[in-house]
Amino acid sequence: MIDLLDGARWRLARTDAGSVLDPRDLTHDLEWFDAVVPGTVAAALGDSLAVNPDDHDWWFVADVSTGDHRRVRLTFGGIATRAQIWIDGIHRASVTSIFVPEILDLTDCGGTVAIAIHVESLAARLKSRRPRGRWRSSLVAAQGLRHERTTMLGRAPVYGPLPVPVGPWRPVSMTVVPDVRRVELSTAVSGADGILTVRAELDAPGVARILIDDKGFDFGTVERIDRSVTLPDVELWWPHTHGRPRTYRVALEVDGTVRHQAVVGFRTVHLDRTEGGAVLTVNGEPIFCRGGTWTPLDPVRLWSPEEDLRAALEQLRSAGLNMVRVVGTLVYEQPEFWLLCAELGIMVWQDVMFGTLDPPTDEAYMALVDRELDAFAATVSANPALMVVSGGSETQQQPTMLGLAAEDQRMVLLDKTVPDFIALRLPGVAYVTSSPSGVSDELHTHVGDGIAHYFGVGGYLRPLSDIRTAGVRFAAECLAFSVPPERGQVEKFFGSAAVAGHHPDWKAAVPRDRGSSWDFEDVRDHYVRTIFGVDPHLIRRDDAELYLDYGRAAIVEAFTEALGHWRRASSGCAGALVLTLRDSVPGAGWGIVDTAGVPKAPFYALARASAPLALLLSDNGLDGYSVELVNDGPACSGSIRVVLHASRGSHEFEQAVTVQANASIALTVDSIVGTFTDANHAYRFGSRTYSAVTVLFLNDDGVEVTRTTALVGAQSRQNTVGLSAEVVEKYSGTWELTVLSRWPAQYVCVDIDGFEASDSWFHLAPNEPRTLTLVGRDASAPRGHVRALNSVERASVVPKVVSGNS
Repeated sequence: MIDLLDGARWRLARTDAGSVLDPRDLTHDLEWFDAVVPGTVAAALGDSLAVNPDDHDWWFVADVSTGDHRRVRLTFGGIATRAQIWIDGIHRASVTSIFVPEILDLTDCGGTVAIAIHVESLAARLKSRRPRGRWRSSLVAAQGLRHERTTMLGRAPVYGPLPVPVGPWRPVSMTVVPDVRRVELSTAVSGADGILTVRAELDAPGVARILIDDKGFDFGTVERIDRSVTLPDVELWWPHTHGRPRTYRVALEVDGTVRHQAVVGFRTVHLDRTEGGAVLTVNGEPIFCRGGTWTPLDPVRLWSPEEDLRAALEQLRSAGLNMVRVVGTLVYEQPEFWLLCAELGIMVWQDVMFGTLDPPTDEAYMALVDRELDAFAATVSANPALMVVSGGSETQQQPTMLGLAAEDQRMVLLDKTVPDFIALRLPGVAYVTSSPSGVSDELHTHVGDGIAHYFGVGGYLRPLSDIRTAGVRFAAECLAFSVPPERGQVEKFFGSAAVAGHHPDWKAAVPRDRGSSWDFEDVRDHYVRTIFGVDPHLIRRDDAELYLDYGRAAIVEAFTEALGHWRRASSGCAGALVLTLRDSVPGAGWGIVDTAGVPKAPFYALARASAPLALLLSDNGLDGYSVELVNDGPACSGSIRVVLHASRGSHEFEQAVTVQANASIALTVDSIVGTFTDANHAYRFGSRTYSAVTVLFLNDDGVEVTRTTALVGAQSRQNTVGLSAEVVEKYSGTWELTVLSRWPAQYVCVDIDGFEASDSWFHLAPNEPRTLTLVGRDASAPRGHVRALNSVERASVVPKVVSGNS
């Protein structure tokens, strides 16, 4: 369908709050700027933006030719936040929610349509007196935001120094009025069959049919459609870690012309919350959900090209992550995001856009929420990636932490409005009242009950052992740290690592809870001190890069311990979503990927623990090392090999194993070796016998599938561990890097600018080569170095042999 607004020139001007209320009063002496739609004031003005956009009124205007078309439909996908829409000098609509689209059908168009969007100052609106909530939010200063349907981006300091979004942040389109006014799709599974239900309203009676891939179903001449069709032996949609994410293309034809297209999938979803748990089952199989909270790739414009979304989601998919959570203090994602998640097999947990504020219950507010939910349902109609809808982020935790009794914190939106809507419009999707939320009691702060936000290891400075004792059942948020970007990215963002610590530019990106006397860099320093026994502040004075490396390694240690425990069958945990997947501003934010899309250190730890076939190695003290092989795919067999590295060589032991589909097997190193070894030096009878332990899984052909290595005891920093690195071109743009160390190498980092390594920040056992893949992003040949935390000397990576393409 042709968009008549495609290529239209949008202009933007600022006026004082309330000073201009009619587009005819806009004068030519105003300062006008070119604007991009979809976009925001901050996206248009960039570095020249010297004011808080909320403090002023803003006008977006455009003139568009309608050609010979007399009837057109003008769709405003979303305007932030309160606005008036004028068409040809006539007021046509009032916008009171960032999340609700406005649709205007225009008739008798005169060839050119003048569009003016008057975005009103939200700061001026917040000055009016309105009823207070039952509690005060700790997330934002302006408590009046409880009455506004808007995002917390730019308004909650915890998300970094971002400008507030103001303007048409979603597309504005103009099309010829279609024959179809509304289409709703839903899917269900009955035995081996898939059932697609189609509901649609046509402008006039027409011959309608639905196409599902290559199969057609005729509806005859109709004006309304409310029909279900059956697809025999349907192929189910699976998260990519457990199977094929099969989708079907659907097209609605009216009088032989396609009027609506969509992508649907067939799957069953159930969230088992019995016995205080939260186990997501898809197609009857329990799924361990791993991933993180999603932030907009462009938090200023709030709109991303499809290719950028694809690259970001494919990066998560390649790391074995299978779920993202769209958080209730941010924004709903654009349609392309949902289509890509369905295609790539990435499950989505969607919060309704409620946060820590007490939502009103007046009729106007509730009507806005109904329209918001309706718009969301239209976006995700029959999309198989949608698994869970939550009534918001910390909507119940905030009043609980403030000491309100259970009855005093009840919300009709969470208890009735949202669940009733989900049951009616999004059948087959799981619902939880809030993230977090308890099951067996009314305290939504107990991490061992239902859905948790677990920051025991992290903000609350608990020891790593707390991960095993806390009894987390499902962490919808966890492991928040101020994660430094990799060395090359620090140089690109800040010039050098010398800014790390207290430089204002660096500190601006470090997350901090509003009103706290500490930030998440203090949290990271605490774990550096407790894990490695060094003073991070003294190290920072002498060697800023080493200081950041210790911080990176401490976070990797925490991620490895947490995911390595939670993914075990015996842990009772069914999911872990880290806070967050990506930074919103350059620097040491919560993200495991920086704003440029480059992975940070904990990304690799999360990927190792999240692989569909993963080896988990755990130090159980006097019981030695335990090994668990976790398998999300079909049944497989092979052998587990244990290599014990001693000063006079290594010793290998092997045991044949078979692991069933979507299952795991747990063993101990001692059981594989067959004798007592004290491999982890827990008994401390004399000096350490072994310096490292490597466990590998080999398939029936003897090919290595996965491995993991643990270093025994504390590692002292020394001049050299004998690191060496050799790189050979495999084919154009892809290289193989082989890393070797004479002595145990702690947290080996592959630092090659312009290339992404298949693994990094791992332990390397003595004389045990490790071959990695390097994929180029923009460099012709890899040049850089490999270093280890316990070594001053590092190994240079310089191509020595360049073969022809193969």
